Amino acid sequence: NSILTGVYPASPSSWLIVVIAMMSSLYTYIDPSLGMIETIKENLPYKDCMSVQTRAVLSSILFATGLWLFFIYLMRYTLKALLSYHGWIFESHGKMSRATKLWLSLVKMFSGRRPLLYSFQAALPRLPVPRVDDTVQKYLESVRPLLDSEQYNQMEILANGFKETEAAQLQRYLILKSWWSTNYVMTGGRNIST
Repeated sequence: NSILTGVYPASPSSWLIVVIAMMSSLYTYIDPSLGMIETIKENLPYKDCMSVQTRAVLSSILFATGLWLFFIYLMRYTLKALLSYHGWIFESHGKMSRATKLWLSLVKMFSGRRPLLYSFQAALPRLPVPRVDDTVQKYLESVRPLLDSEQYNQMEILANGFKETEAAQLQRYLILKSWWSTNYVMTGGRNIST
């Protein structure tokens, strides 16, 4: 499942198709790579230990893998941009505009066949990092019914102390993590909170 969702919206079998297409181009003397396979072949390490045929096969496999990964990321970011559309929310029930119909068709086209449960995880739009003040305020609102007045006052003092000391540094870490992570909230099964 991890491999299938990791390469989504492509499939591992599509890699095999791309590799076979590149390998067949070796025998038809057509170069779809525009000379990149030849460049890879000339820059392979340990090329003295390999035959010309082995280097050609290995370089075409490397090019095909790179091309396959490029198309995966292109499709994933296109899907991410499509999933950022929210116009369908504001339409009246039962009526669909042309823009929404086009959007729905494109999402179906780029989402592939038979997605698994976490297939869209990497294609979801990035969540904004909430402000520390908002997080602390919501936390205090959530614990208010659970604490008596004295405990709540103590919790309010602790929350404000956290806001003035550690919160700024942790917020910077969280913003940095949100830039490269698909989900900055989850890390190795543990929740990260400011």
